[in-house]
Amino acid sequence: MGRGRQKAKHTKVARDLKYFSPNTDLSALEKELAPETDGNELVDKWADLYADDETEETTEEESK
Repeated sequence: MGRGRQKAKHTKVARDLKYFSPNTDLSALEKELAPETDGNELVDKWADLYADDETEETTEEESK
């Protein structure tokens, strides 16, 4: 008992959050999500490291 006012406040807050739609700055969002460097640089940097591991595994499997 006595939870009516608390529940009403929570319902009001939930409704406000559900229907509140702020103006979204899409250009700022795009800048934030865009990669800062070219992805190929990272691939080239790590390609040799992982290529060696994969070839060793396949060589071990073939020898069994």
